[in-house]
Amino acid sequence: MTASWRRRDEHRQSVRSLLGELDDRGELVTLEEEVDPVEELASFLWETRAGPAVLFERVRGHSLPVFGNLLNSRERIARGLRTSLAGLHATLAGAPDARLAPVTAAEPGWREERLASPDLRRLPVPKFFASETGSYVTAGVIIAKGPTGKKNASFARLKILDDRRAFAGIAPEHHLAVLAREAAGANRPLEVAVTIGNHPAVLLAAAYYLELGDDELEVAGALLGEPLEVARCETVDVEVPAHCELVVEGTLDWHDRVEEGPVSEFSGLYQSYGDGPVLTARHVSMRHSPLFQTILPGYAPEHVLVGAVAIAAVLERRLRSSVPSVAEVAISPGGCGRLHAVVALSEPRDRDAEQVMREGLGSVRLVKQVTVVDDDIDIHDPVAVEWAIATRMKADRDLLVLPGMRSSRSDPLAHNGTVAKLGIDATRRGTDRSDWSFAKPPEAVLRRARERLEAMGRA
Repeated sequence: MTASWRRRDEHRQSVRSLLGELDDRGELVTLEEEVDPVEELASFLWETRAGPAVLFERVRGHSLPVFGNLLNSRERIARGLRTSLAGLHATLAGAPDARLAPVTAAEPGWREERLASPDLRRLPVPKFFASETGSYVTAGVIIAKGPTGKKNASFARLKILDDRRAFAGIAPEHHLAVLAREAAGANRPLEVAVTIGNHPAVLLAAAYYLELGDDELEVAGALLGEPLEVARCETVDVEVPAHCELVVEGTLDWHDRVEEGPVSEFSGLYQSYGDGPVLTARHVSMRHSPLFQTILPGYAPEHVLVGAVAIAAVLERRLRSSVPSVAEVAISPGGCGRLHAVVALSEPRDRDAEQVMREGLGSVRLVKQVTVVDDDIDIHDPVAVEWAIATRMKADRDLLVLPGMRSSRSDPLAHNGTVAKLGIDATRRGTDRSDWSFAKPPEAVLRRARERLEAMGRA
């Protein structure tokens, strides 16, 4: 039987296009039995965190289905962007320089229905973890335009406070926070729209570290390979993706603040950040029978990877502008998708590794460890990276420790905004060995062995 959410042709910029493909491939699990949004829904996502996407058809107390674990692997991200795993790196790294301006859609899907009153409590927002003090919207892309016209599309967790108000968890250096302070300086709240149920290109673009005022929706167009279709909101001067599932229009008031309490971070640890601004909803629009998207927070693959691939793309662009030998950059899952970078160099010059370490540790606030390897190392394989460290790094020569560097409040070890950072040079040096060749059978013999094993069905 065809699922109700698949009964009509979906636009390629709708997240349903990927959900349908995952369903066809057996990579979408649909739960028909009712689940409790308080911790039980999160438990299902946690148990399947590295596996299939999950669609919850019945969430207790709500009429909207919920889906999660959509982008919990690099393979899944590549599929969402309609590229191969081998081509994912080039797609992500090239997007900031290939930006495409959005185009206006004739009629957005999210205008099909409107809530009579903007009651946020009618949305199936999960409460994830025991020590958190409320339910959080985690997959909402918040889109804003500041008083001077600067645009921003980004993530910020939203804790539901009541029918119209939500706490917004925003770091002070976050561009959304900068725009909210600018609006406050003009004696007005910042107009925003929260879009939920977005295509992977929009989700990933919202995680890029661009310059203030750069439009992340242009990066989404580059990731799509075509301009993103957008539509203007009904009560705020903001344009949002035309094919998302649901839009909450409202204002963000930097001076209206509430305490948050403990919240889970990408490290898997709880953090307490104090108070933050309040988002007040004005209007809620949605598709007929919308799907509500959530991202399991904490140290979960989707939360880690969405940030990791975007940060890696931006860091690679910055490093390559000054060090041409930079071949590829990864932000490792083991480093929480934020804190540890691995950089591969191709035919580096003297001191390239040191320059990469210093610039990598200084240009992205969150990154506090940079490991530099040669391009014969698979930087996405933690065993290969550790092998390079074990065989190519001398501790008395190849470690760079930089104390007191600027950090983020989300680093679990940051103190007064700073933390010590580490660079590891694990590249080959001719002065260490005359022979760096790896011991294995000749390639021609290996190829014949593979062919025979494939013929036997053992490959």
